[in-house]
Amino acid sequence: MATHVITGAGSGIGAAVARRLHARGDDVVLHARDAGRAKQLAAAFPGARTLVGDLAEPSRLSWAFSHQSLPDRVDSLLHIAGVIDLGAVGDLTPKAWRHQLDVNLVAPAELTRLFLPQLRAARGHVLFVNSGAGLRAAADWSAYAASKHGLKALADSLRHEEHGNGVRVTSVYPGRTATPMQARTHQQEGKEYDPTAWIDPESVATTILTALDLPRDAEMNDVTIRPGR
Repeated sequence: MATHVITGAGSGIGAAVARRLHARGDDVVLHARDAGRAKQLAAAFPGARTLVGDLAEPSRLSWAFSHQSLPDRVDSLLHIAGVIDLGAVGDLTPKAWRHQLDVNLVAPAELTRLFLPQLRAARGHVLFVNSGAGLRAAADWSAYAASKHGLKALADSLRHEEHGNGVRVTSVYPGRTATPMQARTHQQEGKEYDPTAWIDPESVATTILTALDLPRDAEMNDVTIRPGR
């Protein structure tokens, strides 16, 4: 039975992935930002383990995890959590920049560092849910896009560094997906939100599971997903 550590399992793409892995009997370790959220996740996924640590404070993750029981084996580390705060470069404050960079980039780097021994031992898989904004940046998307461009660089470097250890690394770049985060993005843009116009989170989850389930003779490095409507 494979063990998967998942961030962002509370909603959207992360919840869809966690449900699929949990339903097929895999062991899921669900990251939560606090004890209250961990309790909610434990109730939603009976038998799942939880791991508490605030991604907005990546420098404290090691300390937080030192007080908890970490899985001895990690077959995949799935970085799915993310935050977005749109705004023009002339308006974004250092706080807005730091928050998005910490949650979207520095925390995934730190989580990867902390779990690399288990991933190496299992010849596991690190998967980053990136964004179309990780490949191109539009007006008002500078901070979010910068964090996601950085996430691409992190994944690319990690792939080269860990290839000899048998650790596979995948970046998934979904277009706009019908999630609560997308609803908030539309609100920030001042646009009406119609979830039927965008990718179903289950479609992204299918792509992620396909990458995880590939035989050892193959590896998906970069996968772009776009709305089909």
